[in-house]
Order: sequence, then C-alpha cells, then structure tokens
Amino acid sequence: MLLPVPDEDGAPFWEYAARGELRVQACAAPGCGKLRFPPRPCCPHCQSFESEWRLMSGKGRVWSYVRPHPPLLPAYAAQAPYNVILVELADAPHIRLAGNLVTAPDAPLDSLDPARLRIGARVHVAFTEQDGMSVPRWLLATS
Repeated sequence: MLLPVPDEDGAPFWEYAARGELRVQACAAPGCGKLRFPPRPCCPHCQSFESEWRLMSGKGRVWSYVRPHPPLLPAYAAQAPYNVILVELADAPHIRLAGNLVTAPDAPLDSLDPARLRIGARVHVAFTEQDGMSVPRWLLATS
C-alpha cells in the first residue's frame, strides 16, 4: 500500500495523527485564524506565514465517494472494489479529507458493504497503523 510522503508543511498533520489526533492547519495571524487544508506555508487569505494546528472533533459527513475497480496497483487490486470517500469536516465544512470508509480501524479496505454507503452519512475518524505510520480512516457514526 502506498503511504503518504510528509513534506515540511504537512509533517505536523502526521505527527498529530500518530497521537490519534485529527488536526488542521490554521492561520495564527491576529484577526485571521482561518483553517486551511492541505497545509501550506502561507495563508491564502491574509498571506501570513504564521500557523498553528487546531484539534478537530474528528466528525464529518460523506461529501462524495468512489469505488475503484481494477486495473489498480496490485496491493489495491486485491481489495477492490473498496470505498474511497471525501469527508466534509463538521468543524470546518469547507475542508474535505480523502480516506477510506471501513468497518473498523484495522479492517480491510473492502470491509464495508457498499449498500451502506450514502452521501451525507455521518462518519468519524479512526487511526490505523500502516508500516510505521498512523493513517486516518473513517467509520460510520452510530446514532
């Protein structure tokens, strides 16, 4: 499986993920404070280079999804078709994160019955260890 390659701007995201925290970069300039993702060195709103990482609730909703089918890279083809979703964060609806919707943090990518997948479905983040890296995945929220 392909792992993310953290760069200087995104490294804190992965450091917090290793602690089981979903954090998003925010502008730390007085009077701005806008959240931004993907991480970048400069605020697109005020052009400040000051930033901080804010803790998110880890809750969101499925904004969109796709079910990849072969031909795929071999490690992915073995689990296809599986769910790839875009999650709109409850704390920041303008921010959307890509990930997999699964039945448990360490479950296979194809573990969720596709009949349960719906736009607008409530989800929450869970983290799984993958080759020494903590990767966010998404689980359906219970009522």
